[in-house]
Order: sequence, then C-alpha cells, then structure tokens
Amino acid sequence: MTSRSTTRALSSLGATLALALGAAAFAPSPAAACGGFFCDNSQPVNQQAERIIFAREDDGSVTAVIQIQYQGPSERFAWMLPVAGSPEIAVSSDAAFQRLQQASNPVYRLNNRVEGTCAGGARSAADFGSAGGADAGVAVEDAGAPPVSVVDQGFVGPYDYVIIDVDPEAEDQVAVAITWLQDNGYDVPDMGSDVLRPYLESGMNLLAFRLTKGNDSGAVRPVRLSFGPGLPSIPLRPTAVATEPDLGILVWVLGDSRAIPANYRSLELNEALIDWLAPGPTYDEVVTRAANEAMGQGFVTEMAGAAAPLGEVIWREDEARGWAELQGESWDGREGELLLQVSRFSQLDGMREALEAHVTVPDGLTEDEFFGCLGCYVERTDAEVPGLDPAALLADVQTDVIDPMVETQALFERNAYATRLYTTMSAHEMTLDPIFDFNPSLPDVSNVHEADRVIECSPSISQFEAPWRVELANGDVIRGEGNTWPFAPDTDAMPAAARISRVGTSGDGEVLEDHTSAIAEALSEHNEGVPGPTADA
Repeated sequence: MTSRSTTRALSSLGATLALALGAAAFAPSPAAACGGFFCDNSQPVNQQAERIIFAREDDGSVTAVIQIQYQGPSERFAWMLPVAGSPEIAVSSDAAFQRLQQASNPVYRLNNRVEGTCAGGARSAADFGSAGGADAGVAVEDAGAPPVSVVDQGFVGPYDYVIIDVDPEAEDQVAVAITWLQDNGYDVPDMGSDVLRPYLESGMNLLAFRLTKGNDSGAVRPVRLSFGPGLPSIPLRPTAVATEPDLGILVWVLGDSRAIPANYRSLELNEALIDWLAPGPTYDEVVTRAANEAMGQGFVTEMAGAAAPLGEVIWREDEARGWAELQGESWDGREGELLLQVSRFSQLDGMREALEAHVTVPDGLTEDEFFGCLGCYVERTDAEVPGLDPAALLADVQTDVIDPMVETQALFERNAYATRLYTTMSAHEMTLDPIFDFNPSLPDVSNVHEADRVIECSPSISQFEAPWRVELANGDVIRGEGNTWPFAPDTDAMPAAARISRVGTSGDGEVLEDHTSAIAEALSEHNEGVPGPTADA
C-alpha cells in the first residue's frame, strides 16, 4: 500500500480541536491511534487495558502499534478510529507486547536487613519482592448514496478494513458516517454527535476494522499504522463508548529523547501507599487515585531510557539465529522435522493459522489436538507430510509470524530512547485526547524501585512479628509490624500523588501541586503510633 501525505494538520489546544491548513506553519498534527470498540447491547464487549507503541521516525512520521483487547463473537466486533489521511496498515504480534511489558514493568524491591537479635534467631533476608489490495467485500456507494467516499479498503491479518472520507458539506457528518458503516456490515452504534463530530469537522477520515468471517476473539491481533508527520496522539472520545471503569492505558513512546504528555499532567506517585510487601494488587489503585487527583488526566512515567535493550527482548537473538537456520535447510522429504522445528515458534501470533493453511489434519484428530501437540503425532522427524510445500509454509510464516516481531523490534533499534507512560481513565474523564511530545532536558527514569526494610529485633519477639521500618529512596520512612502494610491504597490519610506537574518540551516543568509535606506529616503521625523494639533488645 502506498503512503499518502497528510494535507491537513490537526492542532490540539486545550479540549478543543482546531483545523490548520499546512503542517509547516502550525503545530504538528497528532498521529491518531487507539479508538473505540462497539457492539450491540445484547453482546457487550470487554475492552481491557489498551497498549500502544508510538515511534517517531527521523522524517517526523509516526508509526503506531496498537493492541486490540476484545472478547465476544466475531460478527459483533467493530473497531473505529479517526485518522489523518490514509495510514499504511499491517498486523503486529501480541507476543511483542507481552515481552515488552514484562521487560519494562515497574518493580518494587525491598532489601531486608536485621537490627538486633530476634527470638529464634535471624532468618535470611530476601528480596520481595503491508495490507493486500484485494476486495474485502466492502461495497463502494453509487452516486445517489450518502456523501461518503472510500479512501482505501482491503484486508490484513484477521481484519477487513475501510477508510472513509465524509463530505464536509453533509448536513450531519456523524449520522452519514455511522449509517454508511452500518449499511456496509460494520456493527457500530448510533453515536452521539459530540463524540465524532470534532474529528470529522477537523477534516479527519474514519478507519474501521471488522473481523473476517471465521475469525473469533482468539484471532484478534495488534495492528500497525504508519502516519505522516505529526505527534503521537490517542483519540479517547470514541473509546469512551464501550470502556471499562478505570481503563488502563499503557503507552511506549519512541524518539530521540524522553517523551512527555504534552497536554496532560505528569504524576509522581506517593510510594508509601504502594504495598511494598506485595505491590502487584495495590499499584493500579494508587495510579488510579493519583490520576483522579489530576482530574482524571495525568500520566505516570514508569520508565525512560535507552530503547535498544527493550528491542532485544521482543525478537531475541537466539530466535533470529534459529529461524535463519531453518530457512537455510532443505526440507524436501523431511517435512515432519520441519513441522517440529517450526512449532518452536508456536507462541507467536499467526503460527497456528499458517500451519492450518498448509497442513492437513490426520483422520481421527481434531485441529486442536493435532496443532496443539505436533510432537505427539509427528512420529518421525524424517517423515514426509503429504501435500506440504516446505517453501510455501516458510514463506507464510516469515510474512505473517516473524516479520511482525522483527518490524516491532526495528522500531526500538531505529530510535534512541523509549518512554513508558501509564494511567487509568473512566468514560467521563475521556474528554481530552492525550498528545505526546519530547523533552531532552529530562533525566532517565528507572522502572526498578528499591527501598530498605530494617527489621527491629529483640529477644522477646520473633522476627516475623517484629516491628520494622521501610526507608524509601526519597527519604520517607514507613513503620509497620509483621507482614501487613500499614496503608490501604484508598486511605484518606494522604494523597496518592506526591507531585502533579505540567511538563513542556524543555526544562524540568512546573509543579502544580506538591503534596510531599502533607505526606511527610501523615507518615510522622502514623509512625508515632507504631512501637519500636522493646528495651531488652
């Protein structure tokens, strides 16, 4: 598919969207990603945390890789988002997101040490803690139909897609767009004009996806969109149509320097509210509270640093080497061994579909039985597999399975810096589309957080029951006893955000709310009520 240049630039100012003619004279146009899921009321869609990778290329263009979370019948799937012009469209891989998230997740680690001697002696300290151009079955309206033109259409991976442009002279652009999509088999609801109207009136097109016949929720894959010059942006208002309360939004932004939420607040968490003994269950609650304290529009910077190490975990060196070796072999008469070797990549998106397209399931077995355990049924590695063309199988695996991983890794290799940002939002907070820019003045941010826990022992009490103090990196001290964290994430004792700031493209930013004194006062009051070690220590 050929990339088309964007002739209109969209500048975001506050909560309004303004149309600008000529990108060079105005702020860069936000390159839109994300969007909204729609379904009928009898089959609600479960839309979970959104995960997006944005990469700003050397020429200023933006690539977005967007994970689609969906559970439900394929015939009720529809995903729509506003886009500038006609982006290039391809599929990506869930495995890339899984590996990326695992490598960049926040880690809260306690380093334990013991003061004094507890009853029963000391225990050991431990750390806690590109799209085809074939007709996808979307009909182009004739001259007597509503004023909608098809900019592009086709299929990619498990999706049919269409990009439509609505005549700006239409009496009601939103009604025209929704009616056209419904008439052409996209299961989208009648939406309030306030949701889509700002995008359509600013000259943006609508990109809509649906699952092709025979695909179900298990076939939903991330998509990769390539835009023209601009800044990464998430149009949230369509998402609000079918969102869960406190929807998680996780974004990696790649570029030359650290990314910032240009029109949202930057949040620094109060780490005293995170249960350092078991941080997993409480972290999201603290982020949600902190975001709520910023009127629902703030991001936590969870990590910022070199991009290359993250790319290395997406498509690993041993995998690249193994795949190259497979391609260099001759498999004629050794098709059985080929199947066993290819199955090493079965955890990657698209592998099952590639095998199903090339291998006939033996009589007496179901597809799940056979493809779920090829090694159970391919008895001899030198066996021939009737009808299997090794070269054709390898070519399809390369295109549909390997290339999406390699291309995602390449984004991290082409960009020097990666920033991971996270927030949660509910529908009523999705009134302003986040735009991300860059600030080379800001320092790296580690995703690893460490604190020291000092267990205050005495001979009259066991180490498990002894009081302790946790010393955070910022100097805060939290006292507690036993194996229970003293604060719940929803406590009214202190704020969840230590600081709320507005950060621009240079400098350290402006602190709008500083709650560190209130937090220190609350901790002091709490600590006074926690006994220290007994006198016989």
